[in-house]
Amino acid sequence: MLELVNIHKSFTHNGLVINVLRGIDLVVPQGASLAITGASGVGKSTLLNVMGTLEPPTQGSVTFENRNVYAMNEAELCRLRNNTIGFVFQFHHLLPEFNALENTLMPALIARLNRKEATKMAERILSKMGLEKRLKHRIGELSGGEQQRVAIARALIMKPKLLLADEPTGNLDMATGEEIADLLVKLNEEEDLTLVIATHNQSLAKKMSSQVEILDGRIKQSGL
Repeated sequence: MLELVNIHKSFTHNGLVINVLRGIDLVVPQGASLAITGASGVGKSTLLNVMGTLEPPTQGSVTFENRNVYAMNEAELCRLRNNTIGFVFQFHHLLPEFNALENTLMPALIARLNRKEATKMAERILSKMGLEKRLKHRIGELSGGEQQRVAIARALIMKPKLLLADEPTGNLDMATGEEIADLLVKLNEEEDLTLVIATHNQSLAKKMSSQVEILDGRIKQSGL
């Protein structure tokens, strides 16, 4: 279970304090799927980053599996991010000099897993993504939808319990976006994977089991 209590997040720019999140309380049960919606600039990505330990809150606590994640030291946070949380972004951040298989392998190699076993894991995941014939293709040789599938495979190789996706269909055409949305729903249902998505895409949001809307740094409404 992921629990956020009284989350505030502020940034300072040119001496001006910008309050982005203003007291977010949220519980995401294990295996749930949640869409975070709202206009641009309301703090959707910031909230996702706080959940994923990429941005510490200015105030409040984040508890994951009964552990206060921001009470962890940096080494513990790194292990948590690499082993337990998967990230998918609008811009896939894949390495163009490597092929699909090599990109997928990266988190496993960082965790110093056996390369042979990690390669087998990556091949299985990419096959599940429908990319079994594209393993050796470099990123520039893949379509936008295929690139996002590689990014999802990379996020899943360490078998995370929580997958955070920031506008995962935002850079794709409508048909490809629908394919990626359906794939994420399938992963959530089949892998008991907790899924949290920040999105403008109402079609994608409606596929989630719950939705929350962010307005003025607060949750406007919640289905949880």
